[in-house]
Amino acid sequence: MTKTIQIAPVNKTLVVKASQAKAFDVFTNGIDRWWPKSHGIGSTPVVQSIIEPRLGGRWYTRHADGSEAVVGHMRVWEPPHRIVFGWEINASWKPDSTVSSEVEVRFIAMDQNTTRVELEHRNFENLGKEGGEKMRSDVNGGWPGLLELYKQAAEA
Repeated sequence: MTKTIQIAPVNKTLVVKASQAKAFDVFTNGIDRWWPKSHGIGSTPVVQSIIEPRLGGRWYTRHADGSEAVVGHMRVWEPPHRIVFGWEINASWKPDSTVSSEVEVRFIAMDQNTTRVELEHRNFENLGKEGGEKMRSDVNGGWPGLLELYKQAAEA
């Protein structure tokens, strides 16, 4: 009998003072306004972060040398309610389409000008036990700061 490893997902929730549609738009179409240029997986500095707004669309970065690095692909595209994308990054923080954890972001309208954003990063076991545990630890510490930057952009 094989034993399947399971690594707990990372869950983060925040409330933004923005409509559901704006919260979704800033997270997706506006990602270059809030995702830090220092958080890139390419070999040279990031100059732009882009999410292609459709099912199957890429989240990718353009770099100073003209190269691109794919962060992941949109698996669910349901504006303004939800996105799910593959996180195609290995435990060494390199682009790797052979391994993929998954991120789901839900945008829940609390009223016309307030949205609860729920992020779940999961399926770390796809990176193996050690790699999955390292990635979980890294993103558990990283998402709060990134989501604060997102919140500032959404509320601007």
